[in-house]
Amino acid sequence: MVTPVPISVPTISIPDQYNAATAFLDRNLDEGRGAKTAIYHEGQRFTYAEIATQANQVGNGLRALGVDIEQRVALALLDSPAFAAAFFGAIKIGAVPVPVNTLMKPADYVYILNDSRSKALFIHAALWPAVQSVLPQLEYLRHVIVVGLDQAAASEAPKRGFLSRRAPATQPQTLAAANGPVTVQDYDTWRTSASSTLTAAHTNKDDSAFWLYSSGSTGFPKGCVHLQHDMAYCTECYAKPILGMTENDIAFSSSKLFFAYGLGNGLYFPFGVGASVAHHPGRPMPEDLFDIVQTVRPTLFFAVPTVYASMLALPDAAKRFDFSSVRACVSAGEALPADILRRWQDTFHVDILDGIGSTEVLHIFISNRPGDIRPGSTGKLVPGYKARIVDELGAEVPTHELGTLQINGDSTTAVYWNKHEKSKDVIQGHWISTGDTYYQDEDGYYWYAGRADDMLRVGGRWVSPAEVEGVLISHPAVLECALIGAPDSNDLIKPKAYVVLKQGQEPSEALAEELMTQVKTQLAPYKAPQWVEFVAELPKTATGKIQRFVLRNTLQKPTPSA
Repeated sequence: MVTPVPISVPTISIPDQYNAATAFLDRNLDEGRGAKTAIYHEGQRFTYAEIATQANQVGNGLRALGVDIEQRVALALLDSPAFAAAFFGAIKIGAVPVPVNTLMKPADYVYILNDSRSKALFIHAALWPAVQSVLPQLEYLRHVIVVGLDQAAASEAPKRGFLSRRAPATQPQTLAAANGPVTVQDYDTWRTSASSTLTAAHTNKDDSAFWLYSSGSTGFPKGCVHLQHDMAYCTECYAKPILGMTENDIAFSSSKLFFAYGLGNGLYFPFGVGASVAHHPGRPMPEDLFDIVQTVRPTLFFAVPTVYASMLALPDAAKRFDFSSVRACVSAGEALPADILRRWQDTFHVDILDGIGSTEVLHIFISNRPGDIRPGSTGKLVPGYKARIVDELGAEVPTHELGTLQINGDSTTAVYWNKHEKSKDVIQGHWISTGDTYYQDEDGYYWYAGRADDMLRVGGRWVSPAEVEGVLISHPAVLECALIGAPDSNDLIKPKAYVVLKQGQEPSEALAEELMTQVKTQLAPYKAPQWVEFVAELPKTATGKIQRFVLRNTLQKPTPSA
C-alpha cells in the first residue's frame, strides 16, 4: 500500500518580464545540466546543451526569414529533438509556435495554417507531400523547413514530389502558394548555417507563447492561445506536487507532443525540472512502447485509456517485458475505467493516476495521486485550481448531483483565436466551462459522467455513457466500447452500445445478450443498452478520445437485437 503523499498549495511567483524558453531550456544550462541527457530518440541521446544550441539556431534562422515577435510558426513535427528545438527556438524570439496534428488530412492543414496565419512551417519529410499538395490554397505561408528532407530526397523525393528533380534537396527552392512564393529548404542545412548564440526576446509573462488547437472531439478545432506563464503554472501545480517529478526522473509519453497532454508529459514537464524524456516518433503500438520502456527505463509513463487497454491485451506482456523501472503511470484524455486500472495494477504492479485536463486549461487539473486512488473516480482537485459543478442556470449543485464542471486556474487559455462568441460562451471571467458532466462525492472525489452533449435522457432519467461503458469494458471479451442514444421504433431514445472485441473473440447474438444482461445486473435496467453493435474500431480523435458525435451522425434507425 502506497502512503498518500501530502499535497500543499504551491507558491508561484513569475516575474513580469519572462520568456518560457529561457525558463525551461536555458535555465538547465545555468544550473549545470548542459551535459545531461535531455532527450532519448531512436537510439540516440541529445543533451540539454545540444537542444539549446539547436533552439538558438532555429531562433536565429527564423529571424533571418523575417519572422517577428507574435507571428505564428506551425510545427507539423513528429516527437523528436527537432520538435523541442523548433518549439523553444520560436518562443525564444517571441514568435508563437503552433503544434499541429501530424495525422491530419490535407484539408485540415489548409484550415489550421490559414486560420493561424502561420508564416513558417516546420514539417517532417514524410508529412510534406500532404501539405505540398495544397500549397495553392495556403494564403499566409511563406517558408517551409522540412526535417529529414536531405535523406528522403535521395531515394523517395523525385517519385513522390518532395521537390524538383533538378536541384539538390539541400538547396532552397521556391514553390507557388495562394498569394505568393514559398521557399522550401532542408532543416539541418538551414539550421546549421545560423548562429548558435541567441538573446531571448523581452517578452512579458502574459504575452502569447504558443497555440494549441482543440482536438475537435465535438466539432471543428479551435485555436487556444496560451501565454508565456502557462507551462510554469502546470509544472508547479501538477508535475512537481502530484507526480513528485524531479531531475532524477525519465519520462515517456505515448501521447504525442502536438496536443496539450503530450506536450506537458514529453517536453515542458521534464525540461521544467531538469529530467530526461524519451521521444517516440512512431504510432503508439503496444510492443514498441514496451520495447522503449525496457530500453530507456523511464520512471514515469503517460498514456490514454485506449493505449493501456491495448497494452494489457498484448499476450504475456508482463513476462516478455520488464516494466519495473516505472514508479507511476498517468492517464488522461478519457475517463479510465476501474476495470482497466485493476487489471493494470494486478499485471504490472504499478498504479495509474487518472486525471482530467483539457487543451483550454493546458494540462491536468483534477487527479488521483500516489496513495490516494479511488478506482473509477477522476480524483481530487489539483492544488492551484478551483472547481465548481453547476446546473443549466449556473447555480452550484449539491453533492452527488450531476452538473457541468467549471474550472478556475491560471493556465487557462486567454481566448479562442478568431472565435469571439465561443470565447464568451466558454470563458466566463476567471472560470471556464469544460463541457464535462460531473458530480462530487462527500469525500471530495470527482466522478465523470460524460460530455454534456453525450448524456442520454432515457425515460426522463439521465444515463451516463461513462458509467455504462465502465461495466461493459469489465467483460473479458471487450476491448473498448462507446454508448450513444438511438431511437427505437417509437422514436424514443434508448442506449445503444458499439463494442470492439479483443483479438480472438467473435461477435454473436449470444455475446450481445450477455453484455446487455451484465449491465442490467450491475446498474438500473433502464441504463442497459437495448442494442449492441460489434465494430472493428471506434472513431477517435488523434488524442484517443472517442468521437461519439460521429457515431450519432452516421446512425441508422436500429432493429432491436433482443
